Amino acid sequence: MITTASEHQVDKVEQMAGGKGHVIIEHLLGEKELDGKCGLYAKVTIEPNCTLGFHEHHGETETYYILSGEGSYNDGEKSYPVKAGDVTFCPDGTGHALDNTGDTDLVFMALIIMK
Repeated sequence: MITTASEHQVDKVEQMAGGKGHVIIEHLLGEKELDGKCGLYAKVTIEPNCTLGFHEHHGETETYYILSGEGSYNDGEKSYPVKAGDVTFCPDGTGHALDNTGDTDLVFMALIIMK
């Protein structure tokens, strides 16, 4: 199977999870393609001055792989600076948020695995 960029669904979500501004999600593969084991596999862009609000995951985990830009990742207890090459992991039953703290787009791959 192969999909071309023109086939990917792209959503612009305003105030995602109570965040500021909007988040752009380019859906690459979903539950159907990954046999229900994956809830989301997407390239996500957070533009400058935008955030992805704090949200919790139940019955699933979420991993971010930062491709470019700079941000602040909050795991509910502490905030951490993130940049290209960093990986974050949100275990089942916990939450997280991500803010773009730079002056360029913060771009990352997001993977949600169902438990």
